[in-house]
Amino acid sequence: MTSATLGSADGRPSQVSSHPLTVVLADDHALVRAGLRSLLHAIGGIEVVAEARDGHEAVELVDRLRPHLVLMDIAMPGLNGLEASMRIVKRNPGTSIIIVSMHAAQEYALQALKAGASGYVLKNADPSELERAVMAVSRGETYLSPAMSTHLVADLRRRVAGEPSPLERLSSRHREVLQLIAEGNTTKTIAARLNLSVKTIETHRAQLMDRLDIHDVPGLVRFAIRVGLIAPLG
Repeated sequence: MTSATLGSADGRPSQVSSHPLTVVLADDHALVRAGLRSLLHAIGGIEVVAEARDGHEAVELVDRLRPHLVLMDIAMPGLNGLEASMRIVKRNPGTSIIIVSMHAAQEYALQALKAGASGYVLKNADPSELERAVMAVSRGETYLSPAMSTHLVADLRRRVAGEPSPLERLSSRHREVLQLIAEGNTTKTIAARLNLSVKTIETHRAQLMDRLDIHDVPGLVRFAIRVGLIAPLG
């Protein structure tokens, strides 16, 4: 089993072997974080420096600790892994991200790469695949799970030069509001969480519906699930 290695997009050098590779784990399930920590410990030469339960916490930890690598789930409350990845890559370009997800659909992996992730590993993969992904990304390469790499690379090449997806036409704030709406939060709750006025949130909601051509909350929820902002219901 081999990976698809696309090469380093930014020329980052591989990590110096005499120093441990520092890692932040971001997943809202404690058992998953414990499993990842155990697997990384078995690899050796890796130090898990912190754990995050949601995207906001992951961004804050990376800002403070500047780790070499983040292992990031997609579906997390408050701020999903894709949006968190975009913020981390923008603010801390020296930190690489591997998405570790249950979603095998090509759309999720494509969105992860567009968000700036350097790797995508499925949660049901063999444990040895995590080591291959970590080593590849630490060398400045891009790693994709073999189960999806061939079709995804071809799809990526076709779509890179095309029109932006509906999700890409939304601003970062719009995507954050969309996730919170899809998670069932009220306008007042969203305003309080984002420290914005209710009127501002109502404006964002109206703009969301206009740009996506979706004019009801159930439709927004279905869209958010389809593009990976929230986990499927049930």
